[in-house]
Amino acid sequence: MKKLFYFPLLVIGITLILLGIRWMINDEPWMLDKIANEERLGMSFDKLFSKEINETLPSYLKQIYRFFGLWVIIIGLFITGLSRPLIVDDSKIRIILLCCVGILCYSGLILAYIWIPSSHFIYLGYILILFHLTSLYGHLKFDS
Repeated sequence: MKKLFYFPLLVIGITLILLGIRWMINDEPWMLDKIANEERLGMSFDKLFSKEINETLPSYLKQIYRFFGLWVIIIGLFITGLSRPLIVDDSKIRIILLCCVGILCYSGLILAYIWIPSSHFIYLGYILILFHLTSLYGHLKFDS
């Protein structure tokens, strides 16, 4: 049951690390979810960037996405670091980890439905919730 608990959390952590790296290294990270972002804006990025007042907007968005990517990487590192087999022997750590990752996954999916319902990241949210539920099951069966 230990593997059933920590392995799905490792996958979640590694997924977050990879997503964060993707947002940090992409020259136009807002285009990674172009359809949903343009739907939310109510206009295309071409139209948005074509106005003189918005000529510095791409640089600003790149900066924001770089910080966002960094924070996503750090969260992934925390999850991955706390999901090691020796650490998860402590049931209190397992509960804290499950609660934090659960809040991250469920609130992320809810916010995606509210703000960017056409995003392909919603499917990723479902997969992360499935991994979280698998970890929860592993936790419940851990000491049984």
